Amino acid sequence: MLIPHKRKPYLAFTNFLPMIKEYIQSNQQRFLDELFELLRIPSVSADSRLKADVRKAAEYVVKKLKDAGADKVELCETAGHPIVYGEKIINASLPTVLVYGHYDVQPPDPLNLWTSPPFEPVVKDGKIYARGSCDDKGQFYMHIKAFEAMTKLNQLPCNIKFMIEGEEEVGSDNLGTFVKENKSKLKADVILISDTSLISLDTPSITVGLRGLSYMEVEVTGPNRDLHSGVYGGAVANPANVLSKMIASLHDENGRVTIPGFYDKVAELTAAEREALNKAPFNLDNYKKELDIEDIRGEKGYTTLERTGTRPTLDVNGIWGGYTGEGAKTVLPSKAYAKISMRLVPNQNNHEITELFTKHFESLAPKSVKVKVTALHGGEPAVTPTDSKAFKAASKAFEEVWGKSPIPTRDGGSIPIVSLFKKELGLDTVLMGFGLDSDAIHSPNEHYGIKNFLIGIETIVAFYKHYSAK
Repeated sequence: MLIPHKRKPYLAFTNFLPMIKEYIQSNQQRFLDELFELLRIPSVSADSRLKADVRKAAEYVVKKLKDAGADKVELCETAGHPIVYGEKIINASLPTVLVYGHYDVQPPDPLNLWTSPPFEPVVKDGKIYARGSCDDKGQFYMHIKAFEAMTKLNQLPCNIKFMIEGEEEVGSDNLGTFVKENKSKLKADVILISDTSLISLDTPSITVGLRGLSYMEVEVTGPNRDLHSGVYGGAVANPANVLSKMIASLHDENGRVTIPGFYDKVAELTAAEREALNKAPFNLDNYKKELDIEDIRGEKGYTTLERTGTRPTLDVNGIWGGYTGEGAKTVLPSKAYAKISMRLVPNQNNHEITELFTKHFESLAPKSVKVKVTALHGGEPAVTPTDSKAFKAASKAFEEVWGKSPIPTRDGGSIPIVSLFKKELGLDTVLMGFGLDSDAIHSPNEHYGIKNFLIGIETIVAFYKHYSAK
């Protein structure tokens, strides 16, 4: 039986955040210990050998949602890794926020570049070093702790639902089916996600745009076996050489992608939009120093902020073939491979881009080799509104906790489910991320600031306060 929940007037929240802050401070070590336990689970969704560990992470999330006060928690099976669903409905007449996150993580390779084991979290200089610390275990776990704080203090101002999946890092192949089949279960007023970054701890921001993704694997085959490079070199096409030349031709001298039709549907920013985007704090010298590079490179005619947030790209994510072990082995490889991703912007469609890439790449191959292109996964770009009640609530939350108004930014990464939620559930998303671009997500030595984690919990609570207020 649903017990009616009398909605508190706005003034009842006068002492709301101080109570929450005290709760966070008094439980800080427990919060971190719980997160560390989650980080120790190697939930790499791309590695089939770790399937049991991925499930173990899901089960841990189930337990922590129950401990935090969720009335209903389910481990929902899919054709792949399970989805964790939880909810606390205090009054059907109140707004409902659906929190999305993912408990799966990227592979930790190359292991030799980590300064500490990727699945044994350590704290250095106030940062948690571990795979998934920022992307996305540390960020989605903030939401569970914010929920716990509000529930335990009897200060939950609205209904909350959670959907935490285990396949985001491999394309969320089964999430679409789950969403389509559970529209009633997932009914809400807004989606809240923390899987993006801030400009800095001094300059808060809210992501309002995400790029889409088309991810491919290409295979170039020459002779039917590896050959002696002295006996056959110069007479038989070397797939590694051919692949390198094909890849090099995918950009012109101005850094533009050469695939015919690639830019046909790209939504160009107006001069005013470009000017507004470039007002975000950015120091090019610091950027180069942090990455230890002498110069930047990209599409001609655009700034770094525009290139990373509003322009489409094509990059090689991995390339291999032949002998790569220690020492020398003089072979002409039979096969060479590459993984290639394209980040997409509004109006580009990942299926169309995949088709354009496949057709063009196959056309580049000389008759001396055979080419195979495999689409691995993809997703659509998304732009979220800045005039909604939810966005304004997020902005007010930052203003209250951080003392500064957040800057709207476009993120270069991809969260394909944002467009999926809009299409299937009709819901807009608020992207309240608390990571930093320097957190090395997807790279060795990924880390997440303890300060980011704790202030993130407080800011999330403030969001609920402002979103639920009349």
